[in-house]
Amino acid sequence: MMSSAPSPSPLPIANPTAAGSGGGGGANAPVATPAFRLFLSRLSDSVRRSLSDRRPWTELADRSAFSRPDSLSDATSRLRKNLAYFRVNYAAIVAVVLAVSLVTNPFSLLVLLALLGAWCLLYLFRPSDSPLVLFGRTFSDRETLGSLVLLSILVVFLTSVGSIIISALVAGAALVAAHGAFRMPEDLFLDEQEPGGTTGLLSFLGGAASSAAAAAGPVRV
Repeated sequence: MMSSAPSPSPLPIANPTAAGSGGGGGANAPVATPAFRLFLSRLSDSVRRSLSDRRPWTELADRSAFSRPDSLSDATSRLRKNLAYFRVNYAAIVAVVLAVSLVTNPFSLLVLLALLGAWCLLYLFRPSDSPLVLFGRTFSDRETLGSLVLLSILVVFLTSVGSIIISALVAGAALVAAHGAFRMPEDLFLDEQEPGGTTGLLSFLGGAASSAAAAAGPVRV
């Protein structure tokens, strides 16, 4: 009579719940994801609202409205009025100049994106109840913020990123100043403006940060 072969022992099955809680990834994702989505939502809304306030580009480039200013005070007055009227268009021009400068310098663009990613992953969208642990050492929020600020200063001032950004901003500001000084603002309806209002991307800077922090949880100091 043939003897039956011994049955193989069952393989151990890992508990996915325990593995997820032990790794810490499952607990962090539900907290960080809503904050990031809220940030992107407020960013897109602010950009859309700001672009809706832009003036027609044909009005900006109307050749018949350009003339040489009579004096420095006349140029300053024109620039002040044109800045109030074409503020969104001017901001778009400076942003385009900055984007072109970064795209034509891939290394600086990659360094800047890496720096932005470090801020997002290590500080902005990291849940406050999960401390940062690197190389077996736990970093507090204050230490993390200080390290990121120091890293940003080193990246901006010790690499080509800072010179490219400054050069692009200066070039964009020069274009805006030249246009504003040589365009006559007499045909502009400046009474439609709302002086002192903070809208669009400026209001986004404060609102998005506070909303993202509220969604991620209380910040420990």
